[in-house]
Amino acid sequence: MVSKWDELQAALGTRFNRVELLIQAFTHASYRNEHRKSPIEDNERLEFLGDAVLELVVSEYLFHLRPDWPEGELTRLRAAIVCEPSLERFARNLGFHHYVRLGRGEERSGGRQRPALLADVFEAFIGALYLDQGLDAVRAFAERHMFAHLDPSSVTPDYKTELQEWVQQHTAADLHYEIVEERGPAHAREFVARVIVGVEELGTGVGRSKKEAEQHAAGEALQKLKGRTLGGS
Repeated sequence: MVSKWDELQAALGTRFNRVELLIQAFTHASYRNEHRKSPIEDNERLEFLGDAVLELVVSEYLFHLRPDWPEGELTRLRAAIVCEPSLERFARNLGFHHYVRLGRGEERSGGRQRPALLADVFEAFIGALYLDQGLDAVRAFAERHMFAHLDPSSVTPDYKTELQEWVQQHTAADLHYEIVEERGPAHAREFVARVIVGVEELGTGVGRSKKEAEQHAAGEALQKLKGRTLGGS
């Protein structure tokens, strides 16, 4: 008979050498507290390790994905990827909530559906996978089950927000965007946007959507404004 742990490994496309690490990753402290006579370990130490491994793998991914991004943008996006809501979503998409081992009280109080608990389980799983198979296995898992499912817009800097914040801090001028051109066939449409601060056009951008074109225009404007600041003009 196939165990639920065999079922989970088959679904993940990962086979643990030490299945006890996998089981530990899904064992909540409340379960261990109810089985004190058994040599059961909970997932808290694995969660600690997995948190650090995730930070490294996501940092490495972003570092190579966006070689032109400054440290601040990389840090901001990494925080968005490894935050509790994101990790809870990854865990739920993988069905981790079906496999968590909880104490009866935690089960009755709805612990299986708690976002923080599921995010912790995801980190613990990463820690277990790292101990069992090393960093390359974690990278491969992250590529399949995390990075492949990220919204493309989430790995693009939010230049529009950054520009708005810069303008609010440094000027009293109005900021607005205009779509000045649409070109190309319907299946490959391109938009050209410009951004105007006060009465000055500060940037133009091209994109497959109006929002993308405006982001590129904002990026050009930011580069120009920051260059002026550095030059003291």
